[in-house]
Amino acid sequence: MPTPIRLLALVTDAFGGRGGIATFNRSLLGALASHPGVRAVDVVPRLIVDDLGDVPDGVAVDAKAAAGARAYVSHATAQSRRAEGIVCGHLHLVPLAAALAVTRRVPLVLVLHGIEAWEPPHGGLRGLALSAGLRRVDAHVAVSGVTRRRFEAWASVDSRHGRVIPNTFEPGPFTPGPYPDGLARRYGLEGRRVVLTLGRLAGLERRKGFDVMLEALPALAARVPDVAYLIAGDGPDRPRLEAKARALGVADRVVFTGYVDEAEKPDHYRLADVFAMPSRGEGFGIVLLEAMACGVPVVASTADGSFEAVREGELGPAVDPADTNGVLEAVVDALDQPKRVPPGLDHFSHDRFVERWHQLIDDVFPAPPNARAVR
Repeated sequence: MPTPIRLLALVTDAFGGRGGIATFNRSLLGALASHPGVRAVDVVPRLIVDDLGDVPDGVAVDAKAAAGARAYVSHATAQSRRAEGIVCGHLHLVPLAAALAVTRRVPLVLVLHGIEAWEPPHGGLRGLALSAGLRRVDAHVAVSGVTRRRFEAWASVDSRHGRVIPNTFEPGPFTPGPYPDGLARRYGLEGRRVVLTLGRLAGLERRKGFDVMLEALPALAARVPDVAYLIAGDGPDRPRLEAKARALGVADRVVFTGYVDEAEKPDHYRLADVFAMPSRGEGFGIVLLEAMACGVPVVASTADGSFEAVREGELGPAVDPADTNGVLEAVVDALDQPKRVPPGLDHFSHDRFVERWHQLIDDVFPAPPNARAVR
């Protein structure tokens, strides 16, 4: 077989990062490094906020790159000198990734997550640099069909070089487990029926479905008097959401957890009777997979990539977030469902995710021209 290649991955965050994209990138980088044709993956992260944690064999994280824009460009450029292929982990990093791919004359793969790729960029130098960089992309991979379609509708790319590789979830921690009594006491939720939404409380987007659930909560409480709504996560939109809960008269049944550490996420899912995310801007929704893997019934949205996370309703209901009554009925029905891992969730298993990415490596990253045969 030919000599294994070295890949460079430019990412926003991964090891030591928080949120869905960081979670995805950790899975992606492990999958890339596990391919027998890859000898190493050099990772250049834009942001590190926590300890790196467990980094897989074959993955080298350049932590010094996360010290500002100038350091990022400098370290990415230095790391690229060894690269025989580049993976660009975010649309906003395309201009840099494309410049390095041109200089090194190596293939470039772009990963697309969600709303960042749904609309064309604004004009100006950044828009021009992005458009020019996209013409250098050899393959683009979206985590959902809706993201791929919306991206290809405006971007200067060849749709024949696009594909969808759906997200996955970590195979170890997310499993059914005992009811977390200690967590219920922490939040004062003993004896309550709990509806959970987990995600960043982002002030600008407001796309996660928190507002939709709060607006449905008064009617839901009339139907299910012991219901409580658990909002897990933190962000700049929290004060507005707290004020909205007070204005709707449901503040006594809404609990804001603040930031949830990765180690505590499985028990937060197990505390819930339903995980509901009637969102408008999810590229996919890894949290839906994690909740289902813990055996929790979910309610997703028909308006974005979360519809694909439940396989168009096969794994759980999806509703139009603009239909408050439809959201209400879906949550009420889900509260009557037993906890179980839905058949078919293995479509998103870690093994399937690795297989799909290994196939992409085989298709896009041939052996470098100077590779020598080894036995």
